[in-house]
Amino acid sequence: MQSWLGQRSVSLIRVSEPRLADGRLSMHGWGDVTGSRSVRATVKRHERGFTLVELMITLVVAVVLIMIAVPSFRNITLSNKLTTTANDIVNAIHSARLEAVKRNASTQLCSNSSSANAKASDALGSACGSEAGAVYVLTTPTPTQVLAGTSGITAPLQLNGDMTALRFTAQGLGQKVGTSTPYSNTVADICTSQMSTDNHRVITMTAGSILVTTTTSKDCPSS
Repeated sequence: MQSWLGQRSVSLIRVSEPRLADGRLSMHGWGDVTGSRSVRATVKRHERGFTLVELMITLVVAVVLIMIAVPSFRNITLSNKLTTTANDIVNAIHSARLEAVKRNASTQLCSNSSSANAKASDALGSACGSEAGAVYVLTTPTPTQVLAGTSGITAPLQLNGDMTALRFTAQGLGQKVGTSTPYSNTVADICTSQMSTDNHRVITMTAGSILVTTTTSKDCPSS
């Protein structure tokens, strides 16, 4: 019994060698081992870094992509700034109109030109100074500012010409300072010289109340 168990235990851990009918060793049975060695050799051959040529090609592709992406990203950023600034001016115009109606008093959208803001000894226009986009309401003893100037009109953005100073009556109609008829013309033209197309946002008013913002492409004069 002990001898049988000993043989049995040996047979459990013994690795049989594949042989042919005439007793010679067969290499067919070692196919898995040979295959394993082949796989390991293949893996080792593929475990290598980039060659200098591959690295140079990668760098060239990266540089080309950057050269394409950077100008496009800059144009998108400038376009968004133009639109945002134009919207701020439109909001200022709406604020001036609403304050005039709500307070039953005159209000003014300020120009960047102090001479355009005030005619003679006009207290409301004089309060504007040259703060483009600010809104003042006529109160006693001095006018009161209800909205600060538009902060977005800075380089690389600029005004193409002066912003129109508008005076709003208690009925909410906008008039150019020094006139008594509803205004119908350009209020402000914001542009940038760093773009060649779609580089202007032009705000126009019709009949003293209707506002339209358009995008145009033309030269932007140097500030």
